[in-house]
Amino acid sequence: MLVVTDVDSTLIQDEVIELLADAAGVRADVAAVTERAMRGEIDFRESLTERVATLGGLPESVVMDVVDRVRVSPGAEQLISAVHAHDGRIGAVSGGFSQILEPLADRLGLDLWAANVLEIVDGRLTGRVSGEIVDGRRKADLLTQWAAELQVPLARTVAIGDGANDLVMMRTAGTSIGYRPKPVVAAQADHVILPPAGLDSAVPYLPIGD
Repeated sequence: MLVVTDVDSTLIQDEVIELLADAAGVRADVAAVTERAMRGEIDFRESLTERVATLGGLPESVVMDVVDRVRVSPGAEQLISAVHAHDGRIGAVSGGFSQILEPLADRLGLDLWAANVLEIVDGRLTGRVSGEIVDGRRKADLLTQWAAELQVPLARTVAIGDGANDLVMMRTAGTSIGYRPKPVVAAQADHVILPPAGLDSAVPYLPIGD
């Protein structure tokens, strides 16, 4: 079994780029673009480029401050423990940033992870990302790649997400779970988890014993 989850507003309660935007004094503007992207109203790559550009000039220390502010979603640790208890693997794919996800993955005991990389030069954010952008298509490709590497049939994969950029991954997986999802995701997910339920509510939907 392989479970792959989105990060922002899924594995964690926050949108990391909005926490970073706080430091730049542009949170309201960035939050509005994030919301439109998650509803599927604008292209994710375009929105990412636009939002990251607002962070140019911020000191690298701000990123470390955000790591400490991130709030893990309720039930996340229980979900991870349940997957591991049944010899499964759990990974996270994020349209957010590796500088945040790497320490979070270590802390939570994730087996696999991938995210965008904030470009930092001379101790400051440049307002760009480096390397391949983790968008909706890339999330799906990573799920497929990890499943192949682990020799897990796609029928025994689970994708958990909340936004429009999770839909390709969710359609690729054997089981899709919308966690506190946007309407476009709720309409297409196999299962939906709504507040106040936490991520541990996904456990009954896992392909355990199949």
